[in-house]
Amino acid sequence: MKKLTAVAAALAIFGTLGTTSVHAQQKFVTIGTGGVTGVYYAAGGAICRLINVNRAQHGIRCSVESTGGSVYNLNTIRAGELDFGVAQSDWQYHAYNGSSTFKDAGANKDLRAVFSIHPEPFTVLSRKEAGIAKFEDFKGKRFNVGNPGSGTRASMEELLNAMGWKLSDFSLASELKADEHGAALCDNKIDGFFYGVGHPSANIQDPTTTCGAKLVPLTGPAVDKLVAERPYYASVAIPGGLYANNPDPTPTYGVLATFVTSTKTPDDVVYTMVKAVFENFDDFKRLHPAFAHLQPADMIKNGNSAPLHDGAVKYYKEKGWM
Repeated sequence: MKKLTAVAAALAIFGTLGTTSVHAQQKFVTIGTGGVTGVYYAAGGAICRLINVNRAQHGIRCSVESTGGSVYNLNTIRAGELDFGVAQSDWQYHAYNGSSTFKDAGANKDLRAVFSIHPEPFTVLSRKEAGIAKFEDFKGKRFNVGNPGSGTRASMEELLNAMGWKLSDFSLASELKADEHGAALCDNKIDGFFYGVGHPSANIQDPTTTCGAKLVPLTGPAVDKLVAERPYYASVAIPGGLYANNPDPTPTYGVLATFVTSTKTPDDVVYTMVKAVFENFDDFKRLHPAFAHLQPADMIKNGNSAPLHDGAVKYYKEKGWM
């Protein structure tokens, strides 16, 4: 009996050790994104899909998390609670340099860029019945300024500051998440919203199709000043005919979506992730219409104000891109 007990105990210990060994080989990484209807979530999902295809070989299991957006992702990466995140290029700049929203927290010199993704024009949509022709027409109207912690909200506040406006200039400054503002617009709960997003986006397509929402230009002296003074902004136009009931191009300005991490993330993990994307680049571009015109040469330099992670640099040098 004692012999059997000893053997059983030995087997139990061996089984535990075996299980521990298997789990030790697995590396779990999480990508912070944005609302589930936005392109950030699609981008994170696309990257994870390409990583997970070969997880039996490299042992990395990738998962995607819907979050409050850029600022949330950058703060959570800094705290070590996320491995990777998608963030607007302007908030990558501010996080690394400790400016704007990140002034109190200070510069995060551990932040690292991996690559940039798609352009993100700041997009303003209005109810067709609201009689809006330009952004200034929203004064005294009900407007969604974005949820706290999102890059969209931080960029909205930057625009308002440049215009000399306050949130109180709206009759209602709602703080709905990106997943909620389209329905609120069509339900006549708000007159318009501001959103930084890659195009085409279901988030914009739904209200333009459902209730004839109109794209509103973002132009004028305040916008011109922002674009001239800040290296992460550029004047862009949303193509005409991309959305129902909006046949003409809509001038605006915007940023780039970027993929970031920190020095705490091991080189081999970043290298494997970058390799998975660029070795399957045609597949990646097909995973969302916003990725259709991406070029690797642009992605490794445009919009990346934090230094590139060493693991990414290793791959880019191997490919002869650096």
